[in-house]
Amino acid sequence: MEFFRIKNDIPFMRHALAFNVISAVTFVLAVVFLVVKGLHFGVDFTGGTVMEVSYVQPADLQKVRQALTSLNLTETSVQNFGTSRDVLIRLPARKDFAGAKLSETVMEALRKGDSAVELRRVEFVGPQVGQELVENGALALLFVSMGIVVYLWFRFEWKFGVAAIIANLHDVVIILGFFAFFQWEFSLSVLAAVLAILGYSVNESVVVFDRIRENFRKMRKATVPQIIDNAITRTMSRTIITHGSTQLAVLSMLLFGGETLFYFALALTIGIMFGIYSSVLVASPIVMWLGVSREDLVKPEKKETADSVP
Repeated sequence: MEFFRIKNDIPFMRHALAFNVISAVTFVLAVVFLVVKGLHFGVDFTGGTVMEVSYVQPADLQKVRQALTSLNLTETSVQNFGTSRDVLIRLPARKDFAGAKLSETVMEALRKGDSAVELRRVEFVGPQVGQELVENGALALLFVSMGIVVYLWFRFEWKFGVAAIIANLHDVVIILGFFAFFQWEFSLSVLAAVLAILGYSVNESVVVFDRIRENFRKMRKATVPQIIDNAITRTMSRTIITHGSTQLAVLSMLLFGGETLFYFALALTIGIMFGIYSSVLVASPIVMWLGVSREDLVKPEKKETADSVP
């Protein structure tokens, strides 16, 4: 299915060096932000208390936040949970408050504003558990990246695997760079979005790589840059349809999903935008710089000679 067809190939590879320089600068800036500012980890990683409270009437989240501010609890997350009457409160760990004592203090402050407020559940996440989540999340990223390289190595050729993993890690680091620069809360849902982008981005790379391999078999007189330009141009309609449809769904979560899904959808939005860029304008130029050739993908046909005929 194509909404439009481009007659002439767009010379992307003519500007490959410029695209790679832009990517390198963006990547370095993201790394600098990660080193200087670091990620603002949520309660899932740092440890703390999670409370679910219920009101008779729709909850006024602003009043809930003001009640927590009066207790000097500023780095908190307050959001609706399920219905407008249920509120989920995430509180960072405090040295001067134990988990049970902190929840009791919070409930006393909330009951001053509404005596009918009810505590549904309270959970305490220890710092040790948070540290384990950080380590497991890092291992998940590592294993996913290794799996991508191995898959592309066997399906195409090692140069494609190297190019794809560089492009995908480019996406991941840039997403993390945005969260470090703006100090957005990095939670388990954001980590899930990052892992989803890894798979989503590699899918786009595989589509382009598959067309490149096909072009090597069909366009025997074309140069490598011409083959890659044709592959990218011929997949543009599919890319626009796929990413556009996905972004519409993500946009609905971003606008109407509330605070619970906001950063999850935001990470997906950043990943989708840079995923398109990296799959087309980062991975493909790297494949070209690594010296991919027709011999890498198309095995030469063996010609039978007269001497070999019995």
